[in-house]
Amino acid sequence: MIVAGVGCRRGAPAAAIAAVIDAALARIGLAKGALGAIATPSAKAGEAGIAAAASTFGVPQILVSPHDLEAAGRRTLTRSKRVVALMGVPSVAEAAALAAGGARARLLVSRIAVGPATCALAGTGEPA
Repeated sequence: MIVAGVGCRRGAPAAAIAAVIDAALARIGLAKGALGAIATPSAKAGEAGIAAAASTFGVPQILVSPHDLEAAGRRTLTRSKRVVALMGVPSVAEAAALAAGGARARLLVSRIAVGPATCALAGTGEPA
């Protein structure tokens, strides 16, 4: 299964979230149908844009607990000082994707940014 980890500025619209996910999928030549879930920190539970993007893609939204986000943060490839200060992990998008994908997940696309949103893709090696 492919998990898109998403981070965004407060109030980011669904179109911006979808655009960054589309860009990440395109980077490795995957169609939209390859996406199995969108993961984001539980602190972003109220972000309507993320929920709407998950609905648009027809996939579940997975809310990642701070503990799981922090644990997965040790496996991220990119580092943002700003994100570390705000969220306690080097990359929200990468940590969310890895946490939701489980212990065997690996990054397929490291964090990319499009407008107010970031996305990373992790593969779990399991079917959606």
